[in-house]
Amino acid sequence: MSITYRLTLAGDIPLELVAELAAPGAAETPTPAGNRLLSADLNDECGFAVSITSGSHGYYEAEADGAVWAWEPENHVDIGFHMRKERLSDLGRPHMLRTVGRVLADRPEDAALVLNDNWLLLTRVDGVIRRHNEADWYDDAYDSFLPS
Repeated sequence: MSITYRLTLAGDIPLELVAELAAPGAAETPTPAGNRLLSADLNDECGFAVSITSGSHGYYEAEADGAVWAWEPENHVDIGFHMRKERLSDLGRPHMLRTVGRVLADRPEDAALVLNDNWLLLTRVDGVIRRHNEADWYDDAYDSFLPS
């Protein structure tokens, strides 16, 4: 079984700029629909594989603190972190949150981090980061990974 975290950034951002932060050395992978996809297998060093895509007219919905959260960015970039369940706590989640922290520190856009397309974990709106559904996933040690 695998776990997927997705960090979405609102805006029309070149995929290469995001890849420099999230997965240096990511390669372009052809897709049947002709959409751009950059990806990298970082399982050995980070505990996850990364996929980076862009889109327009987005719609995202997830559970947030017992309510439904919805977001419709006009343009967006998605960074998918795909990890095996057995690597989640020891390697995958800490490295993923460090990567999310790097992206958020370098990019100013509104953002959302979602687990398995169901649970909203973190948002940044107008520069303010807010954690959601904290009891299920957050460890205070992660505070140092994220920008304040």
